[in-house]
This record gives sequence, C-alpha cells and structure tokens, in this order.
Amino acid sequence: MSNSFGYLDIILLAMIAGFIILRLRNILGRKTGHQDKPFSEFTEKKFEQFKKSAAMREKKPKNEFDDKEKKQFLKGAEIAYETILTSFSKGDKQNLKNLLTEKMQSNFSSAIEERKANKIKSELTFVGIKSSAIEGFEKSAEALYFTVKFVSEIISVQKDKDNKVIEGDPNKIKTVIDHWKFTKKISSSSPNWYLAEIKSS
Repeated sequence: MSNSFGYLDIILLAMIAGFIILRLRNILGRKTGHQDKPFSEFTEKKFEQFKKSAAMREKKPKNEFDDKEKKQFLKGAEIAYETILTSFSKGDKQNLKNLLTEKMQSNFSSAIEERKANKIKSELTFVGIKSSAIEGFEKSAEALYFTVKFVSEIISVQKDKDNKVIEGDPNKIKTVIDHWKFTKKISSSSPNWYLAEIKSS
C-alpha cells in the first residue's frame, strides 16, 4: 500500500508542476529563437561611433556668442591689452609669451632687442581704457578670431642712453586707437585667447 501511495504522490506532483509550467508559458510566452534581439541595430561598433560623434559635437566651437560671453571676452581682452602694452614697454618677454601667438612673439621680441641694441629706454604709464568694442568675428578651419577696437589713454616716452627724451612727452596724456585681433585654436581646450595682429590708427 505504501508503494501505491508513493506513486500517487509522484503523479500528483508531476501534474502540479505541469500546471505551473503551462500557466507561466501563457503569462510570459514562449521563446522560439526567432525573436529580435534587444537593440539589435545598436551594435557595440555603432555605440562607439555614437560616442565619438557626441564628443565631436561637444568640442565643436560655436559660431555665435551671446551678449554675456562677448562681455566676458571683452573684459579679458582689456586686461590683455593693458598687460601687453606695459610688458612691452618694460621688455618683459616672459609675460608677453603667454599672451601672443608665435608670430607676434617674434615681432615683439625683435622690437625689444632692437631697442636694447640702440640703448633706448621706454617708459609707459597706462592711464586707462576709454572704450572697447568687438568689431568682427571670423572663423577658419583651425581657429576663431575676434577683432577689438580699443580707445585708451597713455603717457609714453622714449629716452636715449643719456636719459634724454627723444620721443613722447612725460607730461602729456595721449589718446591711442588700436585694432587688435585675438585668436584661439579650435582644437584647444584652453579658454585663453592670443594677440595675432595689431593695426593702429
């Protein structure tokens, strides 16, 4: 009798298990092997391409700057303008190096060396900037450019080896109008702009 009950238990358990399997199949469905793989079109290779594309979009420079950005740029340009003028007058090549393109560094360095060779002393008092304004924006394949008009007041004097004034007036404030072009490489992550060209008027 015990064997009979044992077989009945096994059959009963098998029926219960079969019932549960059928219920789960009805609820969850059956996997036939023909279903589309999730994100089948979004392969690992395409995901890498997507990441590269997103990174390029993040690095891509803007073609336009809002008023806040222009105001911030002008503030930095004014500081650079004063620093470059005073550093050039002192013959401070190291300070100029951080503010000029390689071509402008060469030009300024040559002028400083020529002044030294002729034993000419340059003295400059920077009174202040009366106004500054962005005159233009340009973009090349490699760089961005802003042209800025500065109207400033300075006292500029040059003296010879005997400390005699040969140019300028130490008691006269002179108004100077400059048009400076600043540049920044597109590939650079630095926020710094560098003086690339000067045109005085």
